Amino acid sequence: MKLKYQYVVADEISLVNESEQLSLFEKNSEMNDVGLKYPRRKSRTIANNTFKLEAPTEVVSQTMKNILSSNTKIELLLEQELQKVKLNYSRPDLIIEQISGKPDFIIPRYRIAIFCDGDFWHGKNYEKGSIKNNTDFWDAKIERNILRDEEVNYGLQKNNWQVFRFWESDIKNDASKCVSQILEYINTNFEDANPKFTFVDLFSGIGGFRIPLEELGGKCLGFSEIDKKAIDVYKKNFFGFKHGEDVELGDITKLGKLPFDNIDLIVGGVPCQAWSVAGKMKGFDDPRGKLWNDSIRVVRENQPKAFIFENVKGLIDPRNRSSLSLIIKNLQNAGYVVKEPQLLNSYDFGLPQNRDRVFIVGIRKDLSYYFEDFEYPKPINKKSFLKNLIDGVDKDSVIDKKIFDPKDIFGHKIPMSRNRFQKLNELNDFFIFCDTRNGHTTIHSWDIIRTTEREKAICMIILKNRRKKVYGNSDGNPLSYKTLKKLIPDLKQTELEKLVDKNILRYVKKLGYEFVNSKNSSGINNIYRVYLPHSNIFSTLTATGSKDIVALKDITGNSPDEYRANFINKIVKKKLYRPITAKEAGKLQGFPKWFSLHKDEKIAKKQFGNAVSTYVIYYLAKQLIDTEIFYNAIKSRNY
Repeated sequence: MKLKYQYVVADEISLVNESEQLSLFEKNSEMNDVGLKYPRRKSRTIANNTFKLEAPTEVVSQTMKNILSSNTKIELLLEQELQKVKLNYSRPDLIIEQISGKPDFIIPRYRIAIFCDGDFWHGKNYEKGSIKNNTDFWDAKIERNILRDEEVNYGLQKNNWQVFRFWESDIKNDASKCVSQILEYINTNFEDANPKFTFVDLFSGIGGFRIPLEELGGKCLGFSEIDKKAIDVYKKNFFGFKHGEDVELGDITKLGKLPFDNIDLIVGGVPCQAWSVAGKMKGFDDPRGKLWNDSIRVVRENQPKAFIFENVKGLIDPRNRSSLSLIIKNLQNAGYVVKEPQLLNSYDFGLPQNRDRVFIVGIRKDLSYYFEDFEYPKPINKKSFLKNLIDGVDKDSVIDKKIFDPKDIFGHKIPMSRNRFQKLNELNDFFIFCDTRNGHTTIHSWDIIRTTEREKAICMIILKNRRKKVYGNSDGNPLSYKTLKKLIPDLKQTELEKLVDKNILRYVKKLGYEFVNSKNSSGINNIYRVYLPHSNIFSTLTATGSKDIVALKDITGNSPDEYRANFINKIVKKKLYRPITAKEAGKLQGFPKWFSLHKDEKIAKKQFGNAVSTYVIYYLAKQLIDTEIFYNAIKSRNY
């Protein structure tokens, strides 16, 4: 489809950074202007046309200096009116979707973009030639602004955004009237439908359960959360105009009978640290593990028709089997038949993330005839590539994965088995930065630090011998110079010292030499795993973050050695890699484009790491809804 307008803007100043701007100003301006951030220009170029500029009057100059580019008076006036009617808004840079045109406000859930347009700059009732000083320049400038506004409108509307543009004079005259137009649009186009079921959102976080449950027709009665930053994000996305009826329930440890009748479903991602490896798997010995007791109490006292609880894979670890059995027994004693807990992976439901989570589903005993109809969802066989969610990579590149003889990859020691994402006859879609292991996609510090072939050989001998029991019982032992001398007869101690100077080795007193990066997961330079854009997975997102990152370019290779060399030369040396952003973390968890995240990048990433994968919840909850367990209640309710 062709754009309605074809207009190329070549403003030589606006397309460069500040230091370059200053250089341009120095070429085109006299340096004796006082009180200006930059020297005044004597010419401007718009649409390949250069205009000579006369110096403005003192009054005009002062007026221009007082103009703000953001948080203007008219923006503040409109913002106050949006707040009055509880119409939750966001800034465009805080939603997951990349949105063009820089609206002043957006209302994400309704895909509304709002612009506060200055009368002068955006050409309200503009008459060509009306500005007497630098007339030709201002005519071109205002005409360009008008055309750009039309192009922005077209681009947003093409992507299903409703655009509202309000003139400065209209906002100043009656900002409430402007907001009324937005409310009228919402009321006309977003009618409230009768809900198919109701639910209570425990341990709600930022709303990972709520998003798919609302998409399936559910109505949230209330939510429970104690993290204030998560509550702020939750309310920003779900409370406000047309969405302010649900109740903030507070701390679950203080909850008993809830102020609702006929709750259909209670859901929650019970804090998982007590059952995770990172949390040392303390289970009920961890105060966070006892939150299961609170969850069970809320279920027992409110008797919803069903519940869905989520937790980490560690809950079904054999070491926690007795705790899991106790949880299930207590849920059964609360009046429920409980389905055997099931491990579901986000990858199986269309998200490129290797995220295993345990789900427990129960149905009230008087409705147990629905129990036989419920089954956990099967994988949907819809695969996604990491490149589809990552910004700044070539999304159209196609990688034909070469099939190898396993001996060409592993030699004669072919592993008995690998995980589900690693095939014996294909090269890995990721590289690991690690000095303590070796493989066809392992990158060592001596691969990326300037070292001689001799130094590389010394490092490989240390790598191959450090775990041998003859040198100690640890999973990696320091090796003395005497020991290394036997392994490398012509070895000089100065060679080891050079590797110490290069920060590859370190000397452990009385024990010997070991790698500086001596732990498998410590990585190198704070990087552990680098995923290529064509990968079907990324590592499990966590609240604490990880050292796993993404490459910004795809590579191939006709052999394992070529593949590895291409990665080092085309990605590592050119630094074409980076951590994922908070927005990308949201995409990996299946959060919708309209979702507005926390303004602090680190906090937002932590919140997404704590969240549930929305796609998994969607397919799991749909299985429960399809049993028609909530059907009779829907018919009897009157909303």
